[in-house]
Amino acid sequence: MTPLVRTKNLKTYFPILQGIIRRPVGYVKAVDDISLDVQHGQWLGLVGESGCGKTTLGKTILRLIEPTSGHIYFDTPSEIFQQIESAENENNQETLETLYDTYDLATFSGGKLKVLRKDMQLVHQDPFSSLNPRMKIKDIVSEPMIVHNSTSGDERLKRAAELMNLVGLSEKNLSRYPHQFSGGQRQRIAIARALATTPKFIVFDEPTSALDVSVQAQILILLKELKQKFNLTYLYITHALTVAESVCDSIAVMYLGKIVEYGDPSVIFKEPMHPYTQALILSTPIPDPQQKRVRLVLPGEVPSPSNPPPGCRFHPRCSRATDVCATTEPPLKQRGQNRKVACWHPLV
Repeated sequence: MTPLVRTKNLKTYFPILQGIIRRPVGYVKAVDDISLDVQHGQWLGLVGESGCGKTTLGKTILRLIEPTSGHIYFDTPSEIFQQIESAENENNQETLETLYDTYDLATFSGGKLKVLRKDMQLVHQDPFSSLNPRMKIKDIVSEPMIVHNSTSGDERLKRAAELMNLVGLSEKNLSRYPHQFSGGQRQRIAIARALATTPKFIVFDEPTSALDVSVQAQILILLKELKQKFNLTYLYITHALTVAESVCDSIAVMYLGKIVEYGDPSVIFKEPMHPYTQALILSTPIPDPQQKRVRLVLPGEVPSPSNPPPGCRFHPRCSRATDVCATTEPPLKQRGQNRKVACWHPLV
């Protein structure tokens, strides 16, 4: 199956600058050599601790952050992937340069990138900070249509009203300002704005973490309805594992800039293979005061992404680590039908 979004060896490093002339003395390796496929119509959950690089990965895929190296492909035909793979195997640089310029988002800029942005949208974590407080809702929702020149003035207002109704808000609210809405309502407005260009792919950066539990449920139901109605593809960034388990088709677990486990939620949450995944799941509270969960306290601290440990990045905190873990980085390998794990000694 040809993916809608594919990243290959994607890296995003941020320079650490020091001195009067601000020379780089090191790099924060927020996203480090990630290859990931997001299939058409998939709801992929990206989970992990704060600071592991989830948001940076999402924004890099959308080209809101410039990648350091690697490749990003969007809605690319399978035969093109075959041509790229063949050219890479033959080290045909001339053919590769042509293919990269045509299909690799990491090389796009200017108008070429702008054309593609209408198919890829982002919903931020904090809806209030992502909405301009000086603009009316009708202008906020209509702005993407103006940027991409997709509709005329009267059609834009009509489309904005349709989008408001679609996310469960009245079109009467179009003349109001963001501060006049609750958090859940503002997030619905942000979703309406994301839908304005009829995208194929939406990145959600913890869209319910700032909302009450009951409002979270309403937003998740809305996202599910919209996904089914418009055949959307989601990358859902969250640290709430229970939410990811309940709504996502697949889960990617991220640690210190790396994907350490990937697969079906029912498989991963039932029998996690990577030691970090197991610790992450055991840290999630059970919504039942009568049940007790075994605690797994990891030793040490999360290493700095500017100076990650050699070999497996989790080995300084892993009880199963051996010499090979400290020297050789484990690849993300297939472990069964519905799972990939980056670990030399999986728990199951």
